[in-house]
Amino acid sequence: MFLLRFDMRAPAFGAAAPELYAAALEMSEWGESHGCAAIAISEHHASPDGYLPSPMTLASAIAGRTKTTPIQIAALLLPFYEPVRLAEEMAVLDILSGGRVSYVIGLGYRDEEFAMFGVERKGRGKRAEAVIDFLHRAWTGEPTEHQGRPVTVTPVPSTPGGPPLMLGGSSAVAARRAARLGLGLMAQSSDLDLETIYREECAKLGQAPGFCLVPPPGTVTTAFVAEDVDRAWELIGPNLLHDARMYSDWIGGGSAAVRTAAMTVEALRAEQGAYRIFSVDEAVDYVRQNGFLVTQPLCGGVPPALAWESLHLIADRVLPAIA
Repeated sequence: MFLLRFDMRAPAFGAAAPELYAAALEMSEWGESHGCAAIAISEHHASPDGYLPSPMTLASAIAGRTKTTPIQIAALLLPFYEPVRLAEEMAVLDILSGGRVSYVIGLGYRDEEFAMFGVERKGRGKRAEAVIDFLHRAWTGEPTEHQGRPVTVTPVPSTPGGPPLMLGGSSAVAARRAARLGLGLMAQSSDLDLETIYREECAKLGQAPGFCLVPPPGTVTTAFVAEDVDRAWELIGPNLLHDARMYSDWIGGGSAAVRTAAMTVEALRAEQGAYRIFSVDEAVDYVRQNGFLVTQPLCGGVPPALAWESLHLIADRVLPAIA
């Protein structure tokens, strides 16, 4: 089992954005017929490498190229959307995709993004809670209100109650907020206490917990498979390092599963951390132990031709070995 993830970074030394976007659609369609369990896409703004700023647009295009594969927007950065229009867009995408698009709600953490949209970072948690409450009211199709304005959102989503929502985060506050809102939790850190906090808060509130995922330490979030691992690190290692360094610089001293101290390709490889290039046998062992492989085939602008080499090895050599 493998997952596809796209964030569409296109640094100047990598493949160009048009080539990457075309490849993402082709890979999504291919993945559906080759064992891909889900497709995840992300969102950030004001990034010099062109990080995907419009995840629902890409999700719509992927939904048009696939029929059954679940699509998750992880994360949708809620503070940067006008809530009424967001409710409409999500409802239409739910209909177009046949209810296949789910969302991990993120509150944002980069000052540049809040400045770009003219939004205060302080108080974003309480504002997000109000927006999530509004979305659920809006998706009934019944007249409601937002900030004192009358609102009626039509058409209603095809999914009863609206598309599935989870909350992202890496703090105890986020875990308790997810429980309070009746949402699942998708943690961005490997702090296993978060699941305990989340479940205890759900029990305290007398409600059943939703889906909760806290990646254990050592989880590989960007996996490639290669016949010649040394060659692969030489060819795509700079792309992986770019992705790793960008995230780490954004996060700063914060906690996240993808955070790295590596400053060189050699150091990133030696970490044996979130970014890995496996041999076929290593990938088979990893999937047997962990159940799935998270791939980010276009990571840091990896040229599609090199990305396809990894995907074909997964489909042709790794998956048959664990069937």
